[in-house]
Amino acid sequence: MRIVIIGADGQLGTDLCGAFRGESVFPLFWPAFDVTRRLPAARTLAALQPDVVVNTSAFHRVDECEEAVGPAFEVNAFAVRDLARLCRELGAVFVHFSTDYVFDGRKRTPYIEEDRPAPLSVYGASKLAGELFVQAYAEGFYIVRTCGLFGLAGCREKGANFVETMLRLERSGRRPIRVVDDQIVTPTATAELAVRVAALVRTGAFGVYHMTNEGACSWFEFARTIFGLLGREVEVEGVSTQTFGAKARRPAYSVLENRRMQALGLDAFSPWDAALGGYLRAKGFSVRG
Repeated sequence: MRIVIIGADGQLGTDLCGAFRGESVFPLFWPAFDVTRRLPAARTLAALQPDVVVNTSAFHRVDECEEAVGPAFEVNAFAVRDLARLCRELGAVFVHFSTDYVFDGRKRTPYIEEDRPAPLSVYGASKLAGELFVQAYAEGFYIVRTCGLFGLAGCREKGANFVETMLRLERSGRRPIRVVDDQIVTPTATAELAVRVAALVRTGAFGVYHMTNEGACSWFEFARTIFGLLGREVEVEGVSTQTFGAKARRPAYSVLENRRMQALGLDAFSPWDAALGGYLRAKGFSVRG
């Protein structure tokens, strides 16, 4: 297969390039390839003649999206619409990544693919719009909703993933490190996600999928686990979402159940804390346990 990976230098894109090893992989990087520049993007994809286009690009600075509504929708929705149309014209399968933030967090059990989205933020709304465009315009598609990504390449768009942010705050000497304790999520390793996405693409079973590591925790518990695995005594203070005062509303509970993936018989993800330990070891840290 000829696989185009948009955003191939990001943490997920980097791991996807490795997961598709053995195929003909064509990595595309921003700003040379900008999803918001429709005509140049169309020329590039037409020249490459892909069988599969994997889009990891996103405007996911969640709080900034509240003010930058236009740019958020331009990247997360309208550019996705154009890519979906291009894939249909080229006869290519389209793989697009979405988010747990399409849900409002009112459930207290994991969300399945059939649950009704109800985003609370501009970011969530823009990502849901992107999903709808994919379903409207792409012939064959995979929409993969995931959560709390961390990967060895780091997050170029945000500057750092959550793990790197916590380690940076530790190095800065800031005490206590304040982290919200009333938002429940599932941190997910891009290394594991990429392998399962590559396997999913080979099934031909199109549709919407949830893909995260197993289990759930608050961001506060995530932070405590990072330092605990490293054997470091760091003062971490759990605070409420209201006290933290972020601009964008976030779901209080956005754990995803990998129901459709499991029904296909794809390999299960590991528990999130085991994946975190593996990530820290891969970065060269000594990890407890």
